[in-house]
Amino acid sequence: MNDQTKKILLVVTNVDRYADGHTPTGLWLSELTHIYHSAGDQGYDITIASPKGGSTPVDPESLRPFVLDSITKAYWENGAFRDLLQHTESLQEIADQQFDCIYLAGGHGTMYDFPEDAVLQKIIGDHYERGKMITAICHGVGGLLNARLSNGEYLIKGKKITGFDWFEESIARRKTKVPFNLEAALKARGVDYQKAFIPMTSKVVADGRLITGQNPFSSKAMAKVVIGEMANI
Repeated sequence: MNDQTKKILLVVTNVDRYADGHTPTGLWLSELTHIYHSAGDQGYDITIASPKGGSTPVDPESLRPFVLDSITKAYWENGAFRDLLQHTESLQEIADQQFDCIYLAGGHGTMYDFPEDAVLQKIIGDHYERGKMITAICHGVGGLLNARLSNGEYLIKGKKITGFDWFEESIARRKTKVPFNLEAALKARGVDYQKAFIPMTSKVVADGRLITGQNPFSSKAMAKVVIGEMANI
């Protein structure tokens, strides 16, 4: 690695259960594997971190055969990669480092530990104001809700943005499980919320250096757009 190597921070959740204490959740695996694979192909310096550090649980729903694409399946069967998921850095440990791109991976677990994490909010705000890329997919977009700029304004106010919508939450049968309605929360921040015409299909929205993906089906396109934009910085 040389001084010109681009650095990307992939942020994942530590939460493995919904508030009911029984239903498992965690990281939606494809929302990490596709960006990890694409960034690795480019030779980027990749850091995987989580609010607390250590293990990031994987949502078992994301491992079902009909949603487990070939790239994600290959990584899941790779012992070294699975070991990485057990030993993530903590956000506090890497808070002073500089990255070219911050990427918030999704999964319902992120709804519990991303939105109120002060360290994450500061990393996001600081990097955005330094001209770096801020990207998030699916429920990981919730990590942008409380990020502010130095003038006190919410970073996402007035921005074009997407994220897992409320109808998709119905399809996923999670409306009674989730702690809040992500689509409504984003709209309450004054964003220009956009979504795919057909639920559960790929949608990526770019607003300058802010890039968001709607759902797990956006994982491949999201990686392509993010890596494409990183090539220009």
